[in-house]
Amino acid sequence: MNQAFPAHASLTRERTTMQTPPSARLATTVRILAGLLLAATAVAQQTAPPSAADRAAMEQRMKELNARPDTPGTGPYPALKEEIPALPHHVVYRPASLAGLGKTKLGVVAWGNGGCSDDAASSRFHLLELASHGYLVIAPGRILSGPGAPPPAPRAQLAPGQLPPPRTAASELPAAIDWALAENQRAGSPYQGRIDPRQVAVSGYSCGGLQALTSAKDPRVTAVVLQNTGIFIGTPSTIPGMDVSKDALKAFHTPVLYILGGTPDIAYANGMDDYKLIQHVPVAVANLPVGHGGTYNEPNGGAAAQVAVDWLAWQLRGDKKAAQRFVGGKCGLCTDAKWTFEKKNFPAK
Repeated sequence: MNQAFPAHASLTRERTTMQTPPSARLATTVRILAGLLLAATAVAQQTAPPSAADRAAMEQRMKELNARPDTPGTGPYPALKEEIPALPHHVVYRPASLAGLGKTKLGVVAWGNGGCSDDAASSRFHLLELASHGYLVIAPGRILSGPGAPPPAPRAQLAPGQLPPPRTAASELPAAIDWALAENQRAGSPYQGRIDPRQVAVSGYSCGGLQALTSAKDPRVTAVVLQNTGIFIGTPSTIPGMDVSKDALKAFHTPVLYILGGTPDIAYANGMDDYKLIQHVPVAVANLPVGHGGTYNEPNGGAAAQVAVDWLAWQLRGDKKAAQRFVGGKCGLCTDAKWTFEKKNFPAK
């Protein structure tokens, strides 16, 4: 995991969209989204495959998404995504100019992909937005959709109602943290001395949110953001390999934020039940009624990305302005009619 690479070498190893036929990129992303939909459906204890109409809508949507270029984010450090030889099973999102950080230290965010898929570009707009605010964001997998995606590899066909096994494992999130912190100390690394080891977060979407939840026990983690996710109520998970019980909530040792899609979100009941059960650490839940798809594919990750950015700024960097979105009698989410917000166990001031 800590294989060296020359400091003077280009960090970027992305393939351009000109190298990949549009039909191949579309096939890849339709397969990934279908897997995500199946996994998401399992969260609601329903395993019917998407209909032909659903698949047609997905194909059109993914065709549009694949055609969209990456965005640099709205933060002070325009961001990029890349695959690098030193970390072959992850994709890194970072400020494009590390020198441009000045004295600012990077925080680290280990991300779990929706559907526990191995498409580390499936939430690229959200992750680029985080990175643009001075974070090294690392997601397991490869670039399998949008700019830089290779031709799709053949995969086994699933029987009707069968759920795909996760293509990534929860262990890949702490492995990403291992690599980042090792690079911070490695002589010759472009990240040497640029990372603050006290600023480490885990986050993730849907099945990837469960990966983040189970990784949150890592003592190096100091912030947690769980999006459109929650542990199954009463029965084991039907997602293969993700049989997480409510006992996992007891391992939290930091404040936790859930970002859910309101009652249309099939993870809503599970996430709200998690919130109810967590009593030993500060916890908040923010609901935007957009459903399980969240705002990941909106420009710069949409409204949910901005909430995540402020949570990280508050929890990792002690940013008092960012804290105003969550605490105080007139906190930003408390007074925003678009959101429903609850919190508990936080100090009165």
